[in-house]
Amino acid sequence: MKILAIDDQKLILLSVEKRLSELGYEVKTANSIETGIRLFDSFKPDLVLLDMNMPEMCGTELVSCTGTEVVKYIRVFMRNDTPILVMSGNTDEALIMKNFDLGVNDYMKKPVSLDEMAARIKRIIGAPENKAGTTTTISDTRMLQKNCVGVVIPCYNEETRLSSEEFKNFAHKNLGYHLCFVNDGSTDNTMAVLQKLQKENPSNISIYNCEQNGGKAEAVRQGILNLVKDEQFDYIGFLDADLSTDFRDFDDLVKTIEQSDFKIVSGSRISRMGANITKESARKVISMTINFIIQTILGMPFKDTQCGAKVMDREVASKMFNKKFVTKWLFDVELFMRMKKYFGKTEVKSMICEQPLKRWIHADGSKLSMKDSVKIVGQLAQIAVHYR
Repeated sequence: MKILAIDDQKLILLSVEKRLSELGYEVKTANSIETGIRLFDSFKPDLVLLDMNMPEMCGTELVSCTGTEVVKYIRVFMRNDTPILVMSGNTDEALIMKNFDLGVNDYMKKPVSLDEMAARIKRIIGAPENKAGTTTTISDTRMLQKNCVGVVIPCYNEETRLSSEEFKNFAHKNLGYHLCFVNDGSTDNTMAVLQKLQKENPSNISIYNCEQNGGKAEAVRQGILNLVKDEQFDYIGFLDADLSTDFRDFDDLVKTIEQSDFKIVSGSRISRMGANITKESARKVISMTINFIIQTILGMPFKDTQCGAKVMDREVASKMFNKKFVTKWLFDVELFMRMKKYFGKTEVKSMICEQPLKRWIHADGSKLSMKDSVKIVGQLAQIAVHYR
């Protein structure tokens, strides 16, 4: 049995193709409407698995298209009754009903598990005949996300702190997330640890290697600029390698930006809304003092700009990270200053959301010493002058 999968996001297509091939289906994929229609004519599939939101090129501009064009081609132009299963993050009820009126057989809303996708396909066209060499995989609830998200994880001498199992498990189960580890000129075995991690998840994990140590700000900037080149990512964010903010909270940040008009959603470690936060007392006093100075410089009521967990839309990522930052550590403050300067103080307040983290643990081995914390005050003055 033959299945044609059409989706503009390669991360999704790779996972779908692998799963369905393991189950014994013959699969071809297309990442555009035009390619999908051509393959439909030549491949003659038994089922079409289709996404709704697929931007297409019109001249030099990306325009918003929907998979409805594929449905119209198959049902109206070709008058063909090949089963069509829509799997999309588009939850517009009018669009869903329009596609049912045109003759789609089923509509799955992302996020959705590979198991559910396979079960619905089997219900519509049946299971393929057993073939020699076909393997059956154990269900482990791997989820296809609503959007594709690129996550930058800066690493400098993180050999002993990298929680490889947590990163590996997250990349394996959350299809649609891509983890980009930036090796910031490490002098220990960080690169070897990252290479082993990537080998086990080649489609969901990549490494961007900086030959020389440039500091966290430049490592994050280089990683984000690398991800911006890939048009499949709807959102791009960054996360600390020690996972002081864990993936459950980061996923909550992504859900917030998906369901809102915010351009940036930033984690906040400030204890509120029942959040469970643990910190060293001395660092807490210094942190509160620095945060007060930052709020004064920004002139905006953000309480924890320095939390190492943020997600933003790709437009902000491409525009706000195109130039080097003035400081090595306080690029989060500079990011907000750049947003304020670019969009205006009034507008930017409605574009940035601070979201309390449910969990945050201070990890031992921080690269930022108490002496460095004192230097931060001077760097804040530098930022204030630079973005005046």
